[in-house]
Amino acid sequence: MRVIIYDDGKGKLAPLTDLRPAFEIRTGAVTTLRRIEEILTGDAEIVSLYVSEEIRPLYEDASDLPLNTFPDGIDSVLLINSRCPLPPVDVASTKPGTIVVEKLSEKDEEASVAYACVKPDVAKRILAGEIPDEGVTYTSKQILLRRPWDIRRFRDAAINHDLEHLAKIPGTDLPDCVHQRGSHPVVVRNGADIWPGVTFDSSQGPIVIAAGTTIRPGAVIVGPVFVGEDSTIMDRAHIKAHTAIGPRCKIGGEVGGTIFQGLSNKAHEGHLGDSWVGEWVNFGAGTNNSNLLNTYAEVIAKATVRGSNERTGQTFLGAIIGDHVKFAISTRIMTGAVIHMGAMLASTTPVIGCVGRFTWATDSGATAFRLPRFLDTARAVMSRRGIEPSEAYLERLKELHTEASEASSS
Repeated sequence: MRVIIYDDGKGKLAPLTDLRPAFEIRTGAVTTLRRIEEILTGDAEIVSLYVSEEIRPLYEDASDLPLNTFPDGIDSVLLINSRCPLPPVDVASTKPGTIVVEKLSEKDEEASVAYACVKPDVAKRILAGEIPDEGVTYTSKQILLRRPWDIRRFRDAAINHDLEHLAKIPGTDLPDCVHQRGSHPVVVRNGADIWPGVTFDSSQGPIVIAAGTTIRPGAVIVGPVFVGEDSTIMDRAHIKAHTAIGPRCKIGGEVGGTIFQGLSNKAHEGHLGDSWVGEWVNFGAGTNNSNLLNTYAEVIAKATVRGSNERTGQTFLGAIIGDHVKFAISTRIMTGAVIHMGAMLASTTPVIGCVGRFTWATDSGATAFRLPRFLDTARAVMSRRGIEPSEAYLERLKELHTEASEASSS
């Protein structure tokens, strides 16, 4: 079976997808693409990835697979929408002629193909954005990401799925003076450095610590949790259940139910809960967020600055934080905030609602983060981890800055 993972361009997923295709979002312990690769069985083989033309230059060097190329000489192909973080485990056995469409209601204007096993001519129509009439099965269960906060909707199931797989890969013995309580496994990869006084609570789920990770003294980690390669968990940190930390992060304070894409710092005291954090984000000391309304009501949020308020279906929802966002010390982030990439937030007033791209906010008001200054900051931050942004990456940042400037002036 030949498989194509494709971005259909639907939904409003920014800031998650500003700098990556939807299948590269860390939707659990791993990215959606990696999870799909693990789910696919037998002779199922991913032969192509379809991404938007805006993202393609950014992703070409990162992919070993052909981009936006339809394979020749095949009888049928399995298409999987990259907004589908958890396809059925038997998706590789989908019968030819099957087209599964997510349609939440009769009036759903965002109905989309979730996955389909079809002949090449039908596949090309789906890749072009069409929903064919023939062979369609509709599902009213949400299985696709539609808004940034849907990360929270799929988080627990995705992390549980990933850790069930990752925890089966053997690790090393826990060092002396490290405490474990609970029946689920704690797997520490070779090369991880676990200091004395660390406590692992695996009573509710497994814990997987990747190679190169450092867990400092006094840290408490409550599974299910994943900590990615070369990350550091700071002294006395409290990492609570259903947290997934990508590679090369530095995490301290109280963190629960949060996914870090990678390469971000929350090294100081402060609470962060039920959130998603992009790359190159920095939290100033004492920054805290709310993940529950005082009324315990469903959280209402906006995906875009000029968009409408929408029901999220979530009672616990913290913040969605895009790439290159920076928070000054003691910043307060309110429930359900969506903070788009490049924002610099240094105001004593709380961060509320939806914050636009490249917003520079102080007590004097909000202005635009000037592009030269933003790029200088981005280069400086990335160089601290030995990374030089590519020309394609810089061009994408410039494109996004131009879009933000045009949107604010219209």
